[in-house]
Amino acid sequence: MNNVNGKYIWVIGASSGIGLELAKELARKGAILALSARREEKLKKLLEDLSGDKHIMVPLDISDAGAVKNAQKTILKSFPQIDSVICMAAIYSADKEKNTSPDFIQKTLLVNIGGAFNVVESLKPQFKKQGHGQIALCASVAGYRGLPNGQPYSATKAALINYGESLKVELESDNIDVKIICPGFVKTDLTAENDFRMPMIMDADSAAKEIVKGISSNKFQIDFPKRFTTILKVLRAVPYILFFPIARKMR
Repeated sequence: MNNVNGKYIWVIGASSGIGLELAKELARKGAILALSARREEKLKKLLEDLSGDKHIMVPLDISDAGAVKNAQKTILKSFPQIDSVICMAAIYSADKEKNTSPDFIQKTLLVNIGGAFNVVESLKPQFKKQGHGQIALCASVAGYRGLPNGQPYSATKAALINYGESLKVELESDNIDVKIICPGFVKTDLTAENDFRMPMIMDADSAAKEIVKGISSNKFQIDFPKRFTTILKVLRAVPYILFFPIARKMR
């Protein structure tokens, strides 16, 4: 996809944070959007604020496979096709006690990785029928290595990177483009919970511009800000004998 203008794009997780700013940027660039998230009132407000008048909203809980399939059917009643799906939905908590709760761990797995599976499995037949499509899954640089106190969020993001890599190879013969989005620290309601310094943090609208640029390119991985992600890519390549001493200093 060389240009988003006139393309039918489904943005999941559009009610806040990067997803909200991404929807605004895509609309400014001429894309026609289907907006999904759990919070219907926030979607209504976003719909009112967007450039253009052909956008629709379809609230859903991404962890519910049936809800994802029904949402897709609803979208295709208004849109002739879906050119791209961008899955930004995720849950996160900075509360260490909450992160060790079995209920929260299960919920994180169901939304962050299970939700991505639900979206992909629902859309694959449609994309194959169309003869084209794009899947963009939002992982994170937090998935590059297993750093202290990163679970369960970072584990789900590592899984998404692995999932995207396998999908890229599996689906390219069907003309389905797969991309992984790996942001660094971005100012959102979620990162506002963090009680530590976040190096090279960027605004959500700048992150949205990077994503729009990335989905219009031939790149598999869309990562930003570059200075920060380059450092973490180097860390990703470090062998265990060097990595674990570095990780211990971060503990």
